[in-house]
This record gives sequence, C-alpha cells and structure tokens, in this order.
Amino acid sequence: MELLDRKTYYRAFESHDSRFDGRVFVGVTSTGIYCRPVCPARTPRFQNCRFYASAASAQEAGFRPCLRCRPEIAPDLAFWRGSANTVSRALALIAEGGLDGEEADVERLADRLGVGARQLRRLFQRHLGASPVAVAQTRRVLFAKQLLHDTHLPMAQVALASGFGSIRRFNETFRDLFGRPPSALRRKAGAAESTRDGVSLRLAYRPPYDWPGMLAALAARATSGEEWITGDTWHRRVELDGTEGTVAVGHLPDRNSVLVTIRFPCVKALPGIVARVRRVFDLGADIATIDSHLARDPGLAPLIARRPGLRAPGDWERDPVATAFPDDAPRHWRPWNAYAMQHLRMAAHGQA
Repeated sequence: MELLDRKTYYRAFESHDSRFDGRVFVGVTSTGIYCRPVCPARTPRFQNCRFYASAASAQEAGFRPCLRCRPEIAPDLAFWRGSANTVSRALALIAEGGLDGEEADVERLADRLGVGARQLRRLFQRHLGASPVAVAQTRRVLFAKQLLHDTHLPMAQVALASGFGSIRRFNETFRDLFGRPPSALRRKAGAAESTRDGVSLRLAYRPPYDWPGMLAALAARATSGEEWITGDTWHRRVELDGTEGTVAVGHLPDRNSVLVTIRFPCVKALPGIVARVRRVFDLGADIATIDSHLARDPGLAPLIARRPGLRAPGDWERDPVATAFPDDAPRHWRPWNAYAMQHLRMAAHGQA
C-alpha cells in the first residue's frame, strides 16, 4: 500500500532526514530498488518515487532492498495505541519465528493474539501496507542479508538462521529478488565463523539513547550468575531448549546502534535471541515522541530534560502477547506509563 503524502516524504528524502528512518521507505521505479530516507545515493526524481510504510510493503510492490543504505539495519518502528498494539505483538512473534516453518500460518498466529485471521490481515494492511506473510518473508530476506553483509557464516547456516526451510528456497529467493545468488552479496571473503564462536550484529535505534540509564536499570534487577555488566557492556547467559550460550551488548553511539555478540551453538536460535535483545533494550521506541509527550507533565519535564532518551527495559523471558501496562498511573501518562515510572525510579535513587 503506497503512502499518499508524497511531497512531505520526498522532502524527507531530499534532506536525508533521519527522523523518518524506519517510518517510510521509497521505491524508485527507475532502478527497481527501495531505500531508507538516509540513503547516501543521489535523490531520485520525484515522479520516480513511491512511498511505503514498511520494507515489506515496498518489497511486496516489487522493489528490492538497496545495497547501499541497507534497509535491514533501519531502526524498527514501534506501535503503541489501540489496535496497533496487536500489530506490535504480532511483529514480536514474527521476529521470533512465529510464521517460519511448514506448520506456521496466519490463523495460528492470530489465535495466539486473540483475534481473527481476517482482522489481523486487515490491521497489517492498515498499519504496514502488507500482509503478515509478506512481513515474515521480508524479515527473512533482510535478516539473511544482514548476516551475509556482517558475518562469514556458511550459506547453509545463514539460510537456517533466517528462517528459510531449505538452501534451495534460500537461493531461489535471492536470485528472484536480486538477480544473483546470495554469495554475491558478501562484501569480501573471510574466515568461516560459527555461532558457537560468536556472531556480531549491529541493531539500530532512534536517538537519543540514555545508555548509562539503561545499564543502571538492568544492573538493579540483574540475577547473579545470569546477567552481569562489565564496563559499558551487558552480558547474559542464554538457555534455550536445554542448550546454553551467551549474549553481550555494547553501545555504538556514533552509529545510533548497539552491537550484539551472540555465542550460541544452534543457528536457528539467532532470530529469537535478536528479538529478545531488541525487547530488553527497547530499541523500537520512538523516544523523541515519548519524551515530548511526557514532558507536558510539570513533574516529569525536569526529569526528562536531565535524562533525555531514558528507556524502559524489557523482560528477556516475557511473552510479548502478555504485555500490559499498569492501570494506576495518571491518565495523561498513557500509553507511556513505563517510561514515566522509569524516570521516577531514577530520580528516587538519585540518578536523575
């Protein structure tokens, strides 16, 4: 589904406005690719641009991901209000592989969310301009593309990690989309890696980000032997289906990103671990909008001014379907109660 406010979005692309990064993607009819607003390539002509609310919508319209601006590392878009919360919960499940595998389908995903499949498809079209299946397919392609760019995992492991059912399907998808095999997207040759030795990926966020505040919040709730912090890096022991590994997350402030290093022997676990890291570090938050809303409260305004970009850490184990905000906070804090409470906690501990 193409976005209609074309002049506004075109100005954002002309100025490479990072505020629109992850909110809108442009499909360029003259090249057949889609880009982020921050793409360094020359801005295409207005008449050649088509604008979409999601990468999936652009890809479903027949455009392929840009190799320069790399849509796979655009910051995620978080949803907060009303029925869009269902979309947000669905996206969290899809990110953890909820539509991967032969037995997965939209009906089962909808059942987990407590809505009908038809309603879920309608919500996805309204908010993302694409179906749940298209979103899942795009996620697989973009995650595979990031692994191809940023790691030297063997092709078979890239295919499995990104949710493709087979190497054949993986190769066919990339040939259809890019006109070349996945191996051709690798930037340079390098030594083979394994997930046991460690895979490092960069995950973007929308600035500002109060990294010391996040580490302080995580340290306050850390369970001994399970989570720990060394310097400016958070570590966690990971156990999934009886298999153990570790994850480490550091900050890349100059790139508005975190660097995640995962050591886990099962390659299929990578998407789920990445999804949990995004949740714990609240990477999908539109923090500028949240801070602006909460700063209207006279009691919160000075706290937000002192700690812009303070985020609400998520739970590693929490099922995203069970997410709920407390109901006892002031009405004008909603739906960002968790952020208001986090500012108050920091202030109570002398960290405002």
